[in-house]
Amino acid sequence: MVYSKTVPWLLVMPTLIFLAVFIGYPLYSAFALAFSGDTSAFETFKELFHSAMFWRALKYTLLLAVVIIPIQLTLAIALALLVNSKFKGYTFLLYIISIPLALSDVTAGLMSYTIFAPMGYLNKVLLNFGWIEHPIYFFGFMYHTREFWVIVLTEIWRATPLVFVIILAGLQSINKEYLEAADIFGFTRAQKLFKIILPLLKPSIMSALLMRTLFAFQIFGVVWMLAGRDIPVLAGETYYQYVQLNNPKMASAYGVIIAVITLVISIVYNFTLRAKHLEGGR
Repeated sequence: MVYSKTVPWLLVMPTLIFLAVFIGYPLYSAFALAFSGDTSAFETFKELFHSAMFWRALKYTLLLAVVIIPIQLTLAIALALLVNSKFKGYTFLLYIISIPLALSDVTAGLMSYTIFAPMGYLNKVLLNFGWIEHPIYFFGFMYHTREFWVIVLTEIWRATPLVFVIILAGLQSINKEYLEAADIFGFTRAQKLFKIILPLLKPSIMSALLMRTLFAFQIFGVVWMLAGRDIPVLAGETYYQYVQLNNPKMASAYGVIIAVITLVISIVYNFTLRAKHLEGGR
């Protein structure tokens, strides 16, 4: 009896230790630093909320998440359905899609810059074909709208494979008998997609959405490499406050805001996207 009670705890112990050391302790340190020091936490957060840059960073962080995540999810589902059909040469497509998983966000940002720079690959191609007379500028404060869309394209290319892998794994776990039964009853492809595949993919979609949303609020490398503070984001302002301004307390306040937002989003996802068939049909 004692053995049966201790085994589950022993199995989850490595995960608990990992979460405590690499997530719990840094989070506790951020909260402790934000609420300590000569000035009160109230004054720190008051200064933060009165900062125009904070609201700009929050706006752009939310805007990037709202634009990028739905596109990534839709594209990942479409690619997963294509690869799961197992047409001739699908393994090659799988490898091509998975390549960005090996790249860091800084590397992806540098690659995008070499493409969209004034004398980058894109401008050179357009100039050589005579389609433009002068280079198109994508970077700089005057072109921050173009910068924004370059960041969106880069993030979609860099991070969609992560969502794709999760969705593909969910697709491959669906019992084929459901689809065979749907064929017998004369379901169309659209009916099978919306009445069988997507409902059964709900746990995978929830996991992918949750993970991708949390990463979206931590977006930093790509934005910092391509736009700097032209397009401020919360994680970028955290770095700027800590490294450039040597203000760890304000940096911790930014970190607390990111943690609170991601916690709220996690709770919302868990309540709204929870699969009922995994709850015993409640």
